[in-house]
Amino acid sequence: MKYDFAAIEAKWQKKWEETKPYAAVTGDPRPKFYGLIEFPYPSAAGLHVGHPRPFTAMDIICRKKRMQGYNVLNPIGFDAFGLPTENFAIKNHIHPAIVTKKNIENFTRQLKMLGYSFDWDRVVDTTDPEYYKWTQWIFLQMYKHGLAYKTTMPVNWCTSCKCVLANEEVVEGVCERCGAPVIRKEKSQWMLRITKYADRLIDDLDLPGLDYIERVKTQQKNWIGRSTGTEVTFKTNTEDDITVYTTRVDTLFGVTYTVISPEHPLLKKWQPLIQNWADVEAYQQAAARKSDFERGELNHDKTGVRLDGIEVVNPATGKVVPMFVSDYVLMGYGTGIVMGVPGHDQRDWDFATKFGLPIVEVVKGGDITKEAFTLKDDTGIMVNSGFLNGM
Repeated sequence: MKYDFAAIEAKWQKKWEETKPYAAVTGDPRPKFYGLIEFPYPSAAGLHVGHPRPFTAMDIICRKKRMQGYNVLNPIGFDAFGLPTENFAIKNHIHPAIVTKKNIENFTRQLKMLGYSFDWDRVVDTTDPEYYKWTQWIFLQMYKHGLAYKTTMPVNWCTSCKCVLANEEVVEGVCERCGAPVIRKEKSQWMLRITKYADRLIDDLDLPGLDYIERVKTQQKNWIGRSTGTEVTFKTNTEDDITVYTTRVDTLFGVTYTVISPEHPLLKKWQPLIQNWADVEAYQQAAARKSDFERGELNHDKTGVRLDGIEVVNPATGKVVPMFVSDYVLMGYGTGIVMGVPGHDQRDWDFATKFGLPIVEVVKGGDITKEAFTLKDDTGIMVNSGFLNGM
């Protein structure tokens, strides 16, 4: 007997539509479970093969929870605002409101055909005024409390989608969605002061029951960016002093070089003083094609260009040290300039070894000719550190 899948699937889809077996029940005494998947962008005529992957995974979890006796809320919606939808509308010469409505209808039809256990009574459409009036209200509250601000900063820019991408959406220098090259671009952006909540956000990653894989936890901690340290001012041979942020101010006597972010505004100001500006500019362009995640990986090859003509004075020793531009320094961390202490930081040791820079021991222990000596318990005896010797 031939299996008439079209008729059978249509029969059960109609049954699910009528009986609503996946609707969350308000006031139900059963334990609650909220299964939220990222809402798709209706910026294409229909779903692509990448959509069912996460939807299927979440659907499996929600079905299991229902069988375990939970009252499950598994909503679906459409993240319909933004440049992807606008670009699709421009490409197809259709008004964004019309194309959004049409695409949502087709997305809905396809999702129902796939048989997912979404609660179709709780569909979210971000272009619905009844929805976005609340997102606007939330933003205004954050603005009133000083948590939202506007600034110019480097962002990941997709050359095809013409929009800003999160670090997670950049894979080996290209857009995860369309495969086009991604560049770093200065752009005026609304920002939220996430760091105001850094302690709570990071501490909550270790709450019992938060089942994140360790790699994701590490990414989140690096992104949130909690750090306790000191800002130190260095004199230069320009009219500008520089301020560096460090978590190890006790190793100041061991500074043998400094590094500036490729996006730092001082580079443009110093252009007439930098004798090898063409090399620096080429390096900036290369760095612009990398995401912050790629640049921040500890095991990636250390690259950089020395700023010929720029000199920095170590405030502890009075010695002149060079300055480099390198992509491992991110403009969003600290001041965008760091001090290099290769004797006691492995990343700095790798950089100094590659560029033939001095490596000075200022904390006794280890063999700094082979690797950096990093403290395990924040205690050690100071050496080669002037008035700190022996402490």
